[in-house]
Amino acid sequence: MTTTMTTTEPTTTDPRPWRGVLVATALPLNDDLSVNFDRYAEHCSWLVENGCDGVVPNGSLGEYQVLTPEERARVVETAVAAIGGERVMPGVAAYGSAESRRWAEQARDAGCGSVMLLPPNAYRADRRSVLAHYAEVAKAGVPIVAYNNPIDTKVDLVPELLAELHAEGCIQAVKEFSGDVRRAYQLAEIAPELDLLIGADDVLLELALAGAKGWVAGYPNALPRSSVELYRAAVGGDLATAKKLYEQLHPLLRWDSKVEFVQAIKLSMDLVGRHGGACRPPRVPLLPEQEAVVRAATERAVAAGLV
Repeated sequence: MTTTMTTTEPTTTDPRPWRGVLVATALPLNDDLSVNFDRYAEHCSWLVENGCDGVVPNGSLGEYQVLTPEERARVVETAVAAIGGERVMPGVAAYGSAESRRWAEQARDAGCGSVMLLPPNAYRADRRSVLAHYAEVAKAGVPIVAYNNPIDTKVDLVPELLAELHAEGCIQAVKEFSGDVRRAYQLAEIAPELDLLIGADDVLLELALAGAKGWVAGYPNALPRSSVELYRAAVGGDLATAKKLYEQLHPLLRWDSKVEFVQAIKLSMDLVGRHGGACRPPRVPLLPEQEAVVRAATERAVAAGLV
């Protein structure tokens, strides 16, 4: 499949830089598991050159939990230097609200246009704790995209709570990873100005049709052009194109919602000629049967011209 992709020049006046396809970037590691910053810079540039609108460094896919503070800061600075700050939305999750605020301030000072923030995730936080957490980080003065991942955090940012956070001015959008596509319609009713972002690759079509304004994406790390074509077709109402691409890509997209999503996406990157590489512990390599499934699905995507 041959796709002509036009890359839009970044703008410093767009008040909603989280819209479009923002790739939650995998982090290339050397054989000794040190970060290869040169390769990371090249990867960010390559994604934008292939039609993606920006990157999300220091998300779970970027293995932020196992980076040193120095590495984590340099990852953000590397992305900004490669593609410009308006295209960069770092994850600023941390155990404490003060630490998350400091990471938001670091992103702000690096020139980033927005940040992505999980709720408190060291314990099962209640509503008051969630509100206080987002209010504290909002003091950094950079727009916040909430990240709802109740599967991993055990804290569910339900539509009513998201609407309250938005009404208080704490968040401007939400990356929705619950998998419950019904929430899109409730959010549109009670918080119509809150931007919904697709948070899991394997519900892309459903949430795009429900009015999503962006996609914080995983598999474009390996297949950016076909993934962007899928997103553009879905939000543009070209269902014939979108459904065909969705069916072709879904055997890979569904890995984004599995525990081993980092390993799977990095393997696909390796198979298409990018540098995925290993993960830092405690992540371990895929089991042989898992690797075989990812390998076969990636090879089918390559054979179908989706790379």
